[in-house]
Amino acid sequence: MFNPPPGWPQPPPGWQPPAGWSPDPSWPDPPPGWELWVPSVTPKEAAENSFVTSVSDDSPIGSSDDHGAADGDIDRTRGGDVSRRMALLEAENATLRAQLASTAPGTYVELNDAIVLQDVGIYRYHHPLESAAAYKDRLNHIESQTAELVKSGRAIVKSELFTFNNSLAQGRRMTEDLAKLMLRAYNAEADNSIRSLKAGNVLTARRRMDASRAAIARLGRLMEMHISDEFHALRLEEIELTSDWLVKKQEEREAQREERARLKEENRVAKELAEERANLDKERSHLLNALNALEQQGQSDPELVVRLALIDDAIAQNDFRAANIRAGYVYVISNEGAFGKNVVKIGLTRRLDPGDRIAELSGASVPFRFDTHTLYFSEDAVTLENELHRHFADRALNRANARKEFFFATPVEVKAVLLEKVGNLLEFTESADATEYRQSVALWPAGRP
Repeated sequence: MFNPPPGWPQPPPGWQPPAGWSPDPSWPDPPPGWELWVPSVTPKEAAENSFVTSVSDDSPIGSSDDHGAADGDIDRTRGGDVSRRMALLEAENATLRAQLASTAPGTYVELNDAIVLQDVGIYRYHHPLESAAAYKDRLNHIESQTAELVKSGRAIVKSELFTFNNSLAQGRRMTEDLAKLMLRAYNAEADNSIRSLKAGNVLTARRRMDASRAAIARLGRLMEMHISDEFHALRLEEIELTSDWLVKKQEEREAQREERARLKEENRVAKELAEERANLDKERSHLLNALNALEQQGQSDPELVVRLALIDDAIAQNDFRAANIRAGYVYVISNEGAFGKNVVKIGLTRRLDPGDRIAELSGASVPFRFDTHTLYFSEDAVTLENELHRHFADRALNRANARKEFFFATPVEVKAVLLEKVGNLLEFTESADATEYRQSVALWPAGRP
């Protein structure tokens, strides 16, 4: 393929010089070492070669980073040779970019995280460890190994027999300088991939690194230059560990948040039970005083005796609730306006008045109030809730976080499972009123569902 030097007019694609052709004397001389003819490049190679341009735009090759060339800046006395070689590569890229429009779709690296996450599905750990701190320690070890490979010269493989201007010494110097530039570019791409990592998009980062390595191998083919397998594997492992660390850290934050919410709920329930016990004790004391006074007068009041028995039962129930943290109400609620039909939330509350919990869930985070289908008290509500969650696990809305409690199920289906578990239900509402939603939907803007 004809490769015109800077200042020469660009020929049409596929141009071949006619017999006896010579350049116009008014055109500038080609730079020393310029190659007028370079090997043809396929569209796939064109996409890979565009890596150099992207690195030079976003991450200057000469910038410093943790994994850059450990030997310092390139010797300026040899900058001319490298500049000429890089000018040749840039000129080749400029010609090839015109072919990108016809590049096969599979050549591109998909950078849309939404599409990638949907294709990959549920995140699976590449290197399962116990905690985020363990991942951090492993990452520090990987960084030490990476730095050692750079220092020992085993990060990038290159030819020792390349000559420049018929000089083996100059060829080695040029190869060494270009290897440093290529390694800087590769590490810049790796560091950018790590910095842009989000929980779960590791596949995109891996593809970017594979494409970068392939582009460097293509650009350095004359010098047999490529990123070593060992170094590439370390940087990929670093990306995987970083992704695992992000996911583990997110899980730990969610677990801590849920634990704080659980402790807050338990403290609130304990306070409610203590206040209820104080009120019951006070009422019982009044009833006992009244009955004692009647007894001294030789009278009795059957109604007061019945009330006292009811108070004693309430006190026993209160003490049981305070001692048994597994007792509580399992609730089944829905919100058709917020989540659509046939979606229910199955949860647990230990509140004395479970309606308070439903009212909290119906707050500002959802547009409409929840409808309650049942509130079932169980002495082992924790087990009952877990059994219901396991039964509908394959219908969970959030398949990435098992702690969420929304399921694709009708209230009738949940009722059938509850009856199977507990044997009898005093009250269950199969249909949802969804009053606020039905009053509002007719007034929504045109075109809305």
